[in-house]
Amino acid sequence: MEIMVNENNFLNQEALPVEIVERKGIGHPDTISDAISEEYSVEISKFYMENFGKILHHNVDKALLIAGKASPVFGGGKVDEPITFYLVGRVITEYKGKSIPIEDIYLRTAKNWLKNNIKNLDVENDIDLKLIVKPGSQDLVGLFESSQDVPLANDTSFGVGFYPLSKIENAVLKIENYLNSNEMKEEHPELGEDIKVMGVRIGDTVKITVAAAFVSKYVKSIEDYVEKKRQIHKKVWDLAKNLLPYEFSVEINSADLVDSGIVYITVTGISGESGDDGQVGRGNRANGLITPYRPMSLEAVAGKNPVSHVGKIYNVFANEVAKRIVERYDEVEDSLVYMVSQIGKPITEPQVFEVRVRTKSGSLSNGLKSEIKDSLKEYLDELPGIWQKFLNRELSIY
Repeated sequence: MEIMVNENNFLNQEALPVEIVERKGIGHPDTISDAISEEYSVEISKFYMENFGKILHHNVDKALLIAGKASPVFGGGKVDEPITFYLVGRVITEYKGKSIPIEDIYLRTAKNWLKNNIKNLDVENDIDLKLIVKPGSQDLVGLFESSQDVPLANDTSFGVGFYPLSKIENAVLKIENYLNSNEMKEEHPELGEDIKVMGVRIGDTVKITVAAAFVSKYVKSIEDYVEKKRQIHKKVWDLAKNLLPYEFSVEINSADLVDSGIVYITVTGISGESGDDGQVGRGNRANGLITPYRPMSLEAVAGKNPVSHVGKIYNVFANEVAKRIVERYDEVEDSLVYMVSQIGKPITEPQVFEVRVRTKSGSLSNGLKSEIKDSLKEYLDELPGIWQKFLNRELSIY
C-alpha cells in the first residue's frame, strides 16, 4: 500500500480559461435510474441486516428507463403509454432456508421514492417497474462472504475526489437544488423535476443554460407559459447574481419556438414520459456534478453494495477525504484524492492512496506532508464501517 501526499501541480480551477459544469436534476431519467438503484440497495441491505445480522452480497447497478408516450396539452394531457423501468443485477434471493421478498422490497422502494420525488407521476399507471435479478457468481459471493472485520475489495477499481468546488460548480449545483426545492414547487407547481443545468465559463463570462420540464396541467396557454418562464428566469438570475463574480447570462428552455407553439411542457414533469431514456451511471458523479475539467471516474456508483464494492466506496470516500483535508488544515487551499483498489485485498489497503494539495504559501512543507499522511491512515480505518453511512443516507451519491 502506498500513501502519498504531493503538491497539486494542476492549474487552479478558477484560473482555467474555460470551465464546463453540468448537473442533472432529480427528475432526469439518468438520475431516476441512479436513485431507484441506490434506494433498492439501501432497502435490501436493511432487510438483510434485520433478518440475518449482516449485509449479503448484491449489486444492482444496472438499470434502464425506457421512455413512454405522452400527450401534454395546455391545462391537461395524458400519458398514453407508461414508462418502462428495468432494474437488473445480482441479489441473494434465499439465505439459510429463508426466502427473501426481493420483488416486494423493490416495488415498495421504487414507488415510495417516485411518490416522494416526482410529484405528478402516477406510480400505479404511468410507470411499469420490472426487476430482473439473480444470485451473484460463486467466486464473488465467496469473496464477499469470506470478509471478516475488514471487507475485501470485490473489484479492482479507482475513485477520485476534489474539494472545494469552483464558483461555477457551486452555482450550478445550487441553482438545480433551488429549482427542485419544496419552496419552488409550492410557488411554481408548473415546474417539473426534470431539470438540467449547464454552466459554461469562458474567461470572465458565464452562460447558464437550464432545461426545465413544465407540467402542462398548471399552464393555461402559451402566454401563461411565457410568463411563468419569465418569473422563474428572474429567480434564477437573482440567485446566480449572488453566486457568480462574473458577467453572466441565463437561458431557460432555449429550444422553445414560441411563435410556432412549441415549448417544453410535459404531463408528469419529466422527459422520461416520452422524450428521453435513462441509465445508471450516465448522470452525476459521486459529488452530484459532471465536471469534465476535473479528474473523474466513469464508475456507476449507485446500486453497488456498500460493504465491499470499491467502485462505490472509494469514489464517495475520496470526495469526503478531499473536503476533510481542506477543512482540517488552514494552509491547504484545495485537494485532489486518488484511490485504487485490488480485488481480494482489504478495502483499507488501497494500492495507491494519493492526495495532492495546493497550499496558500505555494510550498508543501515536510511537516504538513507528514501530518496529512497521518490523517489519511486515520481515515482509512473508517472504511469498514462506511456501509452504515450509506444505509443512513448520510452520503449523497447523485
